[in-house]
Amino acid sequence: MLTKEYWAQLAQTQSELAEKIRADAWRLNYHLMPETGWMNDPNGLCQFKGVVHFYHQYVPQTPHGGEPPHWGHKTSTDFVTFQEEALFLSPEHDYDKDGVYSGSAFIENDAIHFFYTGNVKHPGDHDYTFSGREQNTVHVISKDGYTVEKQEVVIPHEDYPEGFTDHIRDPKVFAHEDTYYMLLGARTLENEGKILIYESTDLNEWTYRGIFFGEDYALGYMWECPDYFHLDGKDVLVFSPQGLAAKEHAYQNIHQSGYLIGEVDWETLTFKETSAFRELDYGFDFYAPQTFEDEQKRRILWGWMGLGDTSPEYSNPTITRGWQHAATLPRQLSVKNDQLYQEPLPEFQKLRDKQVSQKIVLSEKPQHLSFDELAYELQVTAEVPLQQFQLGLLQDTTLAYEAGVLTIHHGVSGYGRKQRSVKVDELTQLQIFVDTSSIEIFLNGGQYCLTSRVYPKRTEAIALSGTGTVTVNTWALAKK
Repeated sequence: MLTKEYWAQLAQTQSELAEKIRADAWRLNYHLMPETGWMNDPNGLCQFKGVVHFYHQYVPQTPHGGEPPHWGHKTSTDFVTFQEEALFLSPEHDYDKDGVYSGSAFIENDAIHFFYTGNVKHPGDHDYTFSGREQNTVHVISKDGYTVEKQEVVIPHEDYPEGFTDHIRDPKVFAHEDTYYMLLGARTLENEGKILIYESTDLNEWTYRGIFFGEDYALGYMWECPDYFHLDGKDVLVFSPQGLAAKEHAYQNIHQSGYLIGEVDWETLTFKETSAFRELDYGFDFYAPQTFEDEQKRRILWGWMGLGDTSPEYSNPTITRGWQHAATLPRQLSVKNDQLYQEPLPEFQKLRDKQVSQKIVLSEKPQHLSFDELAYELQVTAEVPLQQFQLGLLQDTTLAYEAGVLTIHHGVSGYGRKQRSVKVDELTQLQIFVDTSSIEIFLNGGQYCLTSRVYPKRTEAIALSGTGTVTVNTWALAKK
């Protein structure tokens, strides 16, 4: 459905945006970001025949988004250095003409099977929640991850169960024993989030089996990006609920992403939680995560380092420079004491350069580390759990830990981002990744995470104060 004129205009627009982008000092050194325009949800994550495939929601012609998204595509053989590939999927059919929305990948029989939501918005007086929208589940087969061999709708919008709005999307497919299952995020007519489950024996014909989770669990009005996996002897359900009321030290963004530990009853195909819902990240810019198992059998998560609908709270100044948003670092997952831990992949250690290590006895007076880098890794390890600690870095960003709460605060370089916090009963270690316009913070070996975009116009010396003794390691991180 996309014309030659569309593609010619897209190429011209991208060329013009790329010219603006070349001079942008806020382009990230080692995070994935759009070549031009707008990036959001990670999609179709997989490793196939040694190649890591990172697909993502992509509007290449404008940094504002709002246009029907494609699937952009990047590949790597080491998780660190990526190659930009041609667009993989585009909104060019009657079943996805208003957007190739989010989906997942499943490897079977020497091929990659992709499942995504094809978005359609009908003209007329509609709210596009209760009327006017189709969201079709589409199956794509690829023998190489670069070209499409087959593409067809496997669950048309009209076949979804009754009792739900037009918002049913984001298929995640997995196998258990000899059966394939698909999860879909949904919003009921009563504005409650649910996760639906379908089953199949061949990946083509799908049968609705009911509500996988949410029958007796209330948490917001819509659940996006459902993801299930079994890890370290535990069943884990990840999803992104919308509509949660903010609490002190929790649910501080407009939309959240989190997980539950629990157990699946494979007879009834229902998930029963055994732990409370926990957020995956307590910073400003994290949403729509997706996981996959790589060829080393590691469970890896990528998140969108962004968040929709944040205006007027905060903004992204890169819009005027031709691009917006990025992806988080890939994170290796593990379950410890019924909590999901997230750690940066060890592969990123290959970027380390110019290591500086020192032991510091903290005091009320800030001690400064001269480390003039735009992209670096910083590790702080305490001999005994910290009671009081403050770290200043970048232009005007501070991390403060006191009374069991860690808070990140941005000044003007946050462009409206001010403060986020998380309860941390005991703090012994911080691992911080600073890129030219982002910061990712891993506490206690990945027990808690905070991610934020930040746009400093200058850098200050790293300053530490508090009580206790810490070992500080810093590395400049080379551009990938």
